[in-house]
Amino acid sequence: MSARRVRVGLAAEAAPAAEATPASPVTPAAEATPASAAEAAPAAEATPASPVAPAAEATPQRPPAVRLHVFRSRKDDRKGHFDDFDLEAEPQTTVLDALLQVRRRQDPSLVVRHSCMHASCGTCGIRINGREALACDTRIADLPTGRPVNIEPLAKQRLVADLATDMVDFYARFETVGLPLTCAAEIGDDVSPPGSVNAFGRFENCIECGLCLSACPMARLNRSFIGPAALAAAARFVDEPRGGELAPVLDLASEPDSVWGCHDALECMAVCPSAVDPATAIAGIRRRIAVDRVKRLLGSWV
Repeated sequence: MSARRVRVGLAAEAAPAAEATPASPVTPAAEATPASAAEAAPAAEATPASPVAPAAEATPQRPPAVRLHVFRSRKDDRKGHFDDFDLEAEPQTTVLDALLQVRRRQDPSLVVRHSCMHASCGTCGIRINGREALACDTRIADLPTGRPVNIEPLAKQRLVADLATDMVDFYARFETVGLPLTCAAEIGDDVSPPGSVNAFGRFENCIECGLCLSACPMARLNRSFIGPAALAAAARFVDEPRGGELAPVLDLASEPDSVWGCHDALECMAVCPSAVDPATAIAGIRRRIAVDRVKRLLGSWV
Protein backbone atom coordinates (compact mmCIF):
# COMPACT_ATOMS: atom_id res chain seq x y z
CA MET A 1 0.00 0.00 0.00
CA SER A 2 2.77 2.36 0.89
CA ALA A 3 4.58 1.77 -2.41
CA ARG A 4 1.42 2.54 -4.41
CA ARG A 5 0.88 5.73 -2.56
CA VAL A 6 4.40 6.80 -3.21
CA ARG A 7 3.98 6.31 -6.98
CA VAL A 8 0.71 8.27 -6.98
CA GLY A 9 2.32 11.00 -5.02
CA LEU A 10 5.17 11.22 -7.45
CA ALA A 11 2.74 11.44 -10.35
CA ALA A 12 0.80 14.16 -8.58
CA GLU A 13 3.92 16.09 -7.95
CA ALA A 14 5.03 15.82 -11.59
CA ALA A 15 1.73 17.10 -13.04
CA PRO A 16 1.94 20.61 -11.63
CA ALA A 17 5.39 20.94 -13.18
CA ALA A 18 3.95 20.33 -16.65
CA GLU A 19 1.14 22.87 -16.08
CA ALA A 20 3.58 25.45 -14.84
CA THR A 21 5.55 25.48 -18.06
CA PRO A 22 5.29 29.13 -19.17
CA ALA A 23 4.44 30.01 -22.82
CA SER A 24 7.27 31.35 -24.93
CA PRO A 25 7.23 35.15 -24.74
CA VAL A 26 6.78 37.20 -27.91
CA THR A 27 10.11 38.24 -29.28
CA PRO A 28 10.58 41.96 -28.62
CA ALA A 29 12.49 42.40 -31.87
CA ALA A 30 9.39 41.56 -33.91
CA GLU A 31 7.40 44.23 -32.09
CA ALA A 32 10.12 46.77 -32.80
CA THR A 33 9.96 46.17 -36.58
CA PRO A 34 7.12 48.69 -37.23
CA ALA A 35 9.07 51.33 -35.43
CA SER A 36 12.10 50.82 -37.66
CA ALA A 37 9.89 50.95 -40.77
CA ALA A 38 8.31 54.15 -39.55
CA GLU A 39 11.71 55.61 -39.00
CA ALA A 40 12.79 54.65 -42.56
CA ALA A 41 9.66 56.13 -44.20
CA PRO A 42 10.66 59.80 -43.89
CA ALA A 43 13.89 59.04 -45.73
CA ALA A 44 11.93 57.65 -48.72
CA GLU A 45 9.59 60.66 -48.77
CA ALA A 46 12.47 63.09 -48.70
CA THR A 47 13.98 61.69 -51.94
CA PRO A 48 13.71 64.57 -54.55
CA ALA A 49 12.30 63.83 -58.05
CA SER A 50 14.86 63.88 -60.86
CA PRO A 51 14.50 67.09 -62.97
CA VAL A 52 13.65 66.98 -66.73
CA ALA A 53 16.77 67.28 -68.83
CA PRO A 54 16.74 70.66 -70.66
CA ALA A 55 18.89 69.30 -73.49
CA ALA A 56 15.88 67.59 -75.15
CA GLU A 57 13.99 70.89 -75.48
CA ALA A 58 16.97 72.64 -77.04
CA THR A 59 17.35 70.08 -79.83
CA PRO A 60 16.56 71.90 -83.13
CA GLN A 61 14.10 70.29 -85.55
CA ARG A 62 15.47 69.48 -88.97
CA PRO A 63 13.47 70.49 -92.04
CA PRO A 64 11.38 67.70 -93.59
CA ALA A 65 13.06 65.65 -96.28
CA VAL A 66 11.66 65.56 -99.80
CA ARG A 67 12.50 63.48 -102.85
CA LEU A 68 12.49 65.01 -106.33
CA HIS A 69 11.78 62.64 -109.24
CA VAL A 70 13.31 64.69 -112.06
CA PHE A 71 13.16 63.99 -115.79
CA ARG A 72 16.57 63.91 -117.47
CA SER A 73 17.34 63.98 -121.20
CA ARG A 74 20.29 64.62 -123.49
CA LYS A 75 20.91 64.39 -127.24
CA ASP A 76 22.05 60.80 -126.86
CA ASP A 77 19.04 59.94 -124.66
CA ARG A 78 15.98 61.47 -126.28
CA LYS A 79 13.58 59.04 -124.60
CA GLY A 80 14.87 60.29 -121.28
CA HIS A 81 14.84 58.83 -117.80
CA PHE A 82 14.20 59.96 -114.22
CA ASP A 83 16.73 60.63 -111.45
CA ASP A 84 15.87 60.88 -107.76
CA PHE A 85 17.33 63.56 -105.48
CA ASP A 86 16.77 63.74 -101.71
CA LEU A 87 17.06 67.07 -99.90
CA GLU A 88 15.67 69.05 -96.98
CA ALA A 89 13.02 71.69 -97.67
CA GLU A 90 12.13 74.67 -95.50
CA PRO A 91 8.48 75.84 -95.34
CA GLN A 92 9.15 78.58 -97.90
CA THR A 93 11.26 76.47 -100.27
CA THR A 94 9.92 76.54 -103.83
CA VAL A 95 10.38 73.87 -106.45
CA LEU A 96 12.84 76.15 -108.23
CA ASP A 97 14.81 76.61 -104.99
CA ALA A 98 14.97 72.82 -104.62
CA LEU A 99 16.13 72.32 -108.21
CA LEU A 100 18.86 74.93 -107.85
CA GLN A 101 19.94 73.29 -104.59
CA VAL A 102 20.24 69.98 -106.42
CA ARG A 103 22.36 71.66 -109.09
CA ARG A 104 24.64 73.30 -106.52
CA ARG A 105 25.14 70.36 -104.16
CA GLN A 106 24.35 67.12 -105.99
CA ASP A 107 24.39 67.32 -109.80
CA PRO A 108 25.75 70.45 -111.51
CA SER A 109 24.72 69.04 -114.91
CA LEU A 110 21.00 69.54 -114.23
CA VAL A 111 19.54 71.96 -116.82
CA VAL A 112 16.79 74.32 -115.60
CA ARG A 113 15.41 77.51 -117.22
CA HIS A 114 14.80 80.43 -114.84
CA SER A 115 15.29 84.17 -114.61
CA CYS A 116 13.25 86.51 -112.39
CA MET A 117 12.49 84.15 -109.45
CA HIS A 118 9.13 85.87 -108.74
CA ALA A 119 6.63 84.69 -111.40
CA SER A 120 7.05 87.60 -113.81
CA CYS A 121 9.09 86.25 -116.71
CA GLY A 122 7.53 82.80 -117.17
CA THR A 123 10.81 81.07 -118.05
CA CYS A 124 10.65 78.43 -115.27
CA GLY A 125 7.45 76.77 -116.49
CA ILE A 126 7.47 72.98 -115.94
CA ARG A 127 5.08 70.17 -115.05
CA ILE A 128 4.88 69.37 -111.35
CA ASN A 129 3.08 66.13 -110.50
CA GLY A 130 1.55 66.18 -113.97
CA ARG A 131 0.29 69.78 -113.69
CA GLU A 132 1.72 72.82 -115.46
CA ALA A 133 3.09 75.46 -113.06
CA LEU A 134 5.87 77.97 -112.52
CA ALA A 135 8.64 76.40 -110.45
CA CYS A 136 9.39 79.70 -108.68
CA ASP A 137 5.74 80.10 -107.65
CA THR A 138 5.14 76.58 -106.29
CA ARG A 139 6.13 75.76 -102.70
CA ILE A 140 7.21 72.25 -101.73
CA ALA A 141 5.05 72.54 -98.58
CA ASP A 142 1.91 73.01 -100.72
CA LEU A 143 2.42 69.72 -102.57
CA PRO A 144 1.13 66.31 -101.39
CA THR A 145 3.37 64.70 -98.79
CA GLY A 146 4.47 61.10 -98.52
CA ARG A 147 5.47 60.67 -102.16
CA PRO A 148 8.17 62.02 -104.51
CA VAL A 149 7.61 65.28 -106.38
CA ASN A 150 7.46 64.39 -110.08
CA ILE A 151 9.05 67.10 -112.26
CA GLU A 152 8.95 67.12 -116.08
CA PRO A 153 9.45 69.68 -118.88
CA LEU A 154 6.52 71.36 -120.61
CA ALA A 155 4.76 69.33 -123.28
CA LYS A 156 4.43 70.18 -126.98
CA GLN A 157 7.71 72.10 -127.14
CA ARG A 158 11.17 71.24 -128.40
CA LEU A 159 13.23 69.68 -125.65
CA VAL A 160 16.72 71.13 -125.20
CA ALA A 161 17.91 69.16 -122.16
CA ASP A 162 16.39 67.95 -118.90
CA LEU A 163 13.72 70.53 -117.93
CA ALA A 164 14.63 73.21 -120.50
CA THR A 165 12.57 73.60 -123.68
CA ASP A 166 12.97 75.78 -126.77
CA MET A 167 10.10 78.28 -126.97
CA VAL A 168 10.58 79.04 -130.67
CA ASP A 169 7.47 77.08 -131.71
CA PHE A 170 5.39 78.76 -129.03
CA TYR A 171 6.43 82.27 -130.14
CA ALA A 172 5.88 81.36 -133.79
CA ARG A 173 2.17 80.98 -133.06
CA PHE A 174 1.99 84.70 -132.25
CA GLU A 175 3.53 85.46 -135.64
CA THR A 176 0.86 83.26 -137.21
CA VAL A 177 -1.95 85.53 -136.00
CA GLY A 178 -0.08 88.62 -137.21
CA LEU A 179 1.44 89.68 -133.90
CA PRO A 180 5.24 90.06 -134.14
CA LEU A 181 7.49 89.37 -131.17
CA THR A 182 8.71 92.97 -131.17
CA CYS A 183 7.17 96.10 -132.63
CA ALA A 184 8.05 99.76 -132.79
CA ALA A 185 6.57 102.04 -130.15
CA GLU A 186 3.72 104.14 -131.51
CA ILE A 187 1.52 106.83 -129.99
CA GLY A 188 -1.46 107.81 -132.05
CA ASP A 189 -2.96 111.29 -131.95
CA ASP A 190 -6.46 109.94 -131.41
CA VAL A 191 -5.58 107.20 -128.93
CA SER A 192 -8.03 106.95 -126.02
CA PRO A 193 -8.90 104.07 -123.69
CA PRO A 194 -12.03 102.26 -124.82
CA GLY A 195 -14.95 101.90 -122.44
CA SER A 196 -14.36 98.15 -122.11
CA VAL A 197 -10.75 98.50 -120.98
CA ASN A 198 -11.33 96.25 -117.96
CA ALA A 199 -12.66 93.49 -120.19
CA PHE A 200 -9.41 92.92 -122.07
CA GLY A 201 -6.88 94.38 -119.63
CA ARG A 202 -6.10 90.95 -118.22
CA PHE A 203 -5.16 89.62 -121.69
CA GLU A 204 -2.29 92.12 -121.62
CA ASN A 205 -0.98 90.37 -118.48
CA CYS A 206 0.12 87.28 -120.42
CA ILE A 207 3.77 86.53 -119.55
CA GLU A 208 4.09 84.04 -122.45
CA CYS A 209 5.14 81.16 -120.20
CA GLY A 210 3.61 78.46 -122.42
CA LEU A 211 1.76 76.68 -119.60
CA CYS A 212 -1.58 76.96 -121.37
CA LEU A 213 -0.27 75.38 -124.57
CA SER A 214 1.28 72.50 -122.63
CA ALA A 215 -1.95 71.87 -120.72
CA CYS A 216 -4.29 72.17 -123.72
CA PRO A 217 -5.60 68.72 -124.74
CA MET A 218 -6.49 69.92 -128.24
CA ALA A 219 -2.92 71.07 -128.87
CA ARG A 220 -1.86 67.55 -127.95
CA LEU A 221 -4.22 66.04 -130.54
CA ASN A 222 -3.74 68.66 -133.25
CA ARG A 223 -0.24 70.07 -133.69
CA SER A 224 -1.58 72.71 -136.08
CA PHE A 225 -3.86 74.21 -133.43
CA ILE A 226 -2.72 77.78 -132.83
CA GLY A 227 -3.13 77.51 -129.10
CA PRO A 228 -4.70 79.50 -126.24
CA ALA A 229 -2.01 82.15 -125.73
CA ALA A 230 -1.84 83.29 -129.36
CA LEU A 231 -5.63 83.31 -129.66
CA ALA A 232 -5.97 85.38 -126.47
CA ALA A 233 -3.49 87.86 -127.95
CA ALA A 234 -5.51 87.95 -131.17
CA ALA A 235 -8.69 88.61 -129.18
CA ARG A 236 -7.05 91.53 -127.45
CA PHE A 237 -5.97 92.95 -130.82
CA VAL A 238 -9.54 92.65 -132.08
CA ASP A 239 -10.88 94.50 -129.03
CA GLU A 240 -8.21 97.20 -129.29
CA PRO A 241 -6.87 97.33 -132.87
CA ARG A 242 -5.03 100.68 -132.47
CA GLY A 243 -5.37 101.31 -136.16
CA GLY A 244 -4.35 97.81 -137.22
CA GLU A 245 -6.03 95.73 -139.86
CA LEU A 246 -8.65 93.45 -138.30
CA ALA A 247 -9.59 91.49 -141.41
CA PRO A 248 -6.41 89.33 -141.60
CA VAL A 249 -6.61 88.48 -137.90
CA LEU A 250 -10.29 87.57 -138.08
CA ASP A 251 -9.79 85.52 -141.23
CA LEU A 252 -7.01 83.55 -139.58
CA ALA A 253 -9.00 83.11 -136.37
CA SER A 254 -11.90 81.68 -138.33
CA GLU A 255 -9.85 78.80 -139.75
CA PRO A 256 -10.45 75.24 -138.47
CA ASP A 257 -7.17 75.15 -136.51
CA SER A 258 -7.96 78.39 -134.75
CA VAL A 259 -10.84 79.29 -132.41
CA TRP A 260 -13.03 76.52 -133.81
CA GLY A 261 -10.38 73.98 -132.85
CA CYS A 262 -10.91 74.80 -129.16
CA HIS A 263 -13.26 72.35 -127.42
CA ASP A 264 -13.59 74.37 -124.19
CA ALA A 265 -11.61 72.03 -121.95
CA LEU A 266 -10.67 75.13 -119.86
CA GLU A 267 -7.29 73.67 -118.89
CA CYS A 268 -5.64 76.89 -120.10
CA MET A 269 -7.68 78.90 -117.64
CA ALA A 270 -6.82 76.54 -114.76
CA VAL A 271 -3.03 76.70 -115.17
CA CYS A 272 -2.53 80.36 -116.17
CA PRO A 273 -0.40 82.04 -113.46
CA SER A 274 -1.57 85.54 -114.47
CA ALA A 275 -5.34 84.91 -114.56
CA VAL A 276 -5.45 85.81 -118.26
CA ASP A 277 -8.30 83.34 -118.94
CA PRO A 278 -7.64 82.49 -122.61
CA ALA A 279 -10.90 80.50 -122.79
CA THR A 280 -12.93 83.68 -122.35
CA ALA A 281 -10.87 85.43 -125.03
CA ILE A 282 -11.47 82.57 -127.47
CA ALA A 283 -15.21 82.66 -126.78
CA GLY A 284 -15.26 86.41 -127.42
CA ILE A 285 -13.48 86.19 -130.76
CA ARG A 286 -15.83 83.38 -131.78
CA ARG A 287 -18.78 85.69 -131.25
CA ARG A 288 -17.08 88.43 -133.26
CA ILE A 289 -16.45 86.06 -136.17
CA ALA A 290 -20.04 84.78 -136.05
CA VAL A 291 -21.45 88.32 -136.09
CA ASP A 292 -19.26 89.28 -139.06
CA ARG A 293 -20.42 86.22 -140.97
CA VAL A 294 -24.06 87.04 -140.36
CA LYS A 295 -23.52 90.61 -141.50
CA ARG A 296 -21.86 89.42 -144.69
CA LEU A 297 -24.68 86.98 -145.34
CA LEU A 298 -27.39 89.58 -144.78
CA GLY A 299 -25.46 92.15 -146.79
CA SER A 300 -25.46 89.84 -149.82
CA TRP A 301 -29.26 89.56 -149.67
CA VAL A 302 -29.90 93.27 -149.47
